[in-house]
Amino acid sequence: MTFSTPRRAFRMCLPSEFDALLVDFADALREAGMAVGTDDVLTFSAGVSCLDISDLMDVYWAGRAALVRRRESVPTYNLVFQQFFLDRQPGPEDARKTMMRASSAAGATLQIPNTEPGLPGQASQDEIKLGYVASTSEVYRNKAFTECSDAELRMLRRMISQMRVEPPKRRTYRTTRARRSSMLDLRRMSREMMRTFGEPRDLSFMQRKHKLRSLVLILDVSGSMADYSRNLLQFAYSARRANAKVDVFCFGTRLTRITKSLDRRDADDAMRLAGESVMDWDGGTRIGEAIRSFTRQARRARLGRGAIVVICSDGLDRGEPAVLAEAMQGLSRVAHRVIWVNPHKGDALEFVPTSLGMIVADPYIDEVHSGHNLDTLQRLATRLAKVG
Repeated sequence: MTFSTPRRAFRMCLPSEFDALLVDFADALREAGMAVGTDDVLTFSAGVSCLDISDLMDVYWAGRAALVRRRESVPTYNLVFQQFFLDRQPGPEDARKTMMRASSAAGATLQIPNTEPGLPGQASQDEIKLGYVASTSEVYRNKAFTECSDAELRMLRRMISQMRVEPPKRRTYRTTRARRSSMLDLRRMSREMMRTFGEPRDLSFMQRKHKLRSLVLILDVSGSMADYSRNLLQFAYSARRANAKVDVFCFGTRLTRITKSLDRRDADDAMRLAGESVMDWDGGTRIGEAIRSFTRQARRARLGRGAIVVICSDGLDRGEPAVLAEAMQGLSRVAHRVIWVNPHKGDALEFVPTSLGMIVADPYIDEVHSGHNLDTLQRLATRLAKVG
């Protein structure tokens, strides 16, 4: 199974479609009073051609390195860059700018690290933050995956691969020192009092330590989930990159562990290896047997004990309902929380399951989320960071 590479596509179309856009940006800098020569524009274009034109951060730093000669010009450069690439202008929308905005990491701001020397407090806000006024939510954030074209899906998968999935944490029984807390460290205070002949000098505090909680993603890659499985797999890749205590499984008619396949720096390589590992992609669905197989592995390897288990499926099961009920009951005993992601939930606040698999599993599910667009996946990522 192969996945298209948007980065290669952008590099191929750079000479014909994006050179004029970069030259227009250099003209905008000249109109703002910056001294930009023709050789600087050529260096800028050559640098961007070696990077990723679809990544606004790459374009920003290439332009800053090639077009900015004086430190005093950096605020002007930031302002022009924001107005040229991010601000909405009246009239027809430039498709090239739309693609560049859409492919940036989803969020409200683009953070620019302050690399200029100087005393603390002297850096201007233009140096530290570049306002991202054109939010990606206006482009593809709320568009369902089933309504997107192939090009839009490639953009969405790139955005999902850049998504920050904060790992869930749990409080342990171990303690550590704290400057302020509601718990007094009586042992430390007792030792200090022995040195001062029984006179307490300072109050010592302690707090509970936090540890990363295991996260298990079980993805349905059957034929009924064909419109969502690849995007959910991209989400699993982002989660795995953010937390080493993430395990990923895929299932159709059998369960396959693909955690090691996702341990690649390049997202395209990870997707290719994962696709080659799963033999029953776009086939039938046996949810009960897959979850029963997982619980058996969890008992032997302590894989899912105390973990947050996320099952991504539409609930269309061809197996026996009794097997699914028994497997979900066993899973609920092992896992800390069971979260079900059903793309058919959509934006509905009150979701009533209609598929047989969801009806059988519903008593053992703690939360139900949707994963039919980018916005719901971002909300899921936010929720996972707080559920531990």
